Amino acid sequence: MKMSKQFPLNALRVFEAAARLGSFTKAGEELGMTQTAVSYQIKLIEENVGEPLFLRRTRHIALTDVGQRLAPKVTEAFEMLHDAVSSARGDIDAALLIHSTPTFASQWLARNIGSFQLAHPNIAVRLTATDKVIDFAKEPADVAIRSGTGTWPGLDSHPLMRVEFTPMLSPALAESIGGVHEPRDLLKLRIIDPGDPWWTLWFAAAGVPDPDLAGRPATRLGAQSFEARVAEAGQGVAILTPEFYPDDIALGRLYQPFDLRCSDGRDYWLAYPHARRNAPKIRAFRDWILSELNPDDD
Repeated sequence: MKMSKQFPLNALRVFEAAARLGSFTKAGEELGMTQTAVSYQIKLIEENVGEPLFLRRTRHIALTDVGQRLAPKVTEAFEMLHDAVSSARGDIDAALLIHSTPTFASQWLARNIGSFQLAHPNIAVRLTATDKVIDFAKEPADVAIRSGTGTWPGLDSHPLMRVEFTPMLSPALAESIGGVHEPRDLLKLRIIDPGDPWWTLWFAAAGVPDPDLAGRPATRLGAQSFEARVAEAGQGVAILTPEFYPDDIALGRLYQPFDLRCSDGRDYWLAYPHARRNAPKIRAFRDWILSELNPDDD
């Protein structure tokens, strides 16, 4: 039997797109095919497999159990083919698309990415900083640096940094109230983003269960790095991750008045599609960032 008969690649490509997008219409738009042509290719692959792969419902399709088992394997196979062809053309390292949270991007990645580029001059890095959790199936991205618990279906994830938080402020601001000697002294100052749940967690751990933050003026700056700049300017006290501000601490622009640090269980992780785990540029970035942040694991 011919290989093309055993493996209907065109039909598999259509199946992969329809399964990923959850729509025959969207699959057709992505592949430049009519919905009728998509339906025909799906029928071909179902005949080849010998089982229905989709449940057809009014204005909606859903994968059958067989389809759910097949879809990730087909996606992985096409990713491997893509990487193999790109490698043969010599353009596998053309660009590495990184999505990262704004704080991690500005406070760690921007400071260190140069060493990755020196080690891999053929990989052009493109960085997008966003708090949005991207869908790898629908948006162009190779890897993402996310805040969370590390559990995302279909993705491989690696812990990068444990996130702990504690109040930080400028020494001059602390001196303006005669120093910060106990946690309640912080309440004499402007609290930057009193609606941040980190404040409630920290005050409770510090033995202040009733800080009455709800009545304070709301200030939401959108990123921890912005809050740090406001605190550095003496405009209030922010709750920050000290590991991101070693230079500010060393130069006396920020200081941590208490040793107490807390965590809400959400840390920084590197994530990427399991199907692309062996792509050379992803392997290169994974190995580099893990060695930078977890050198003892080598």
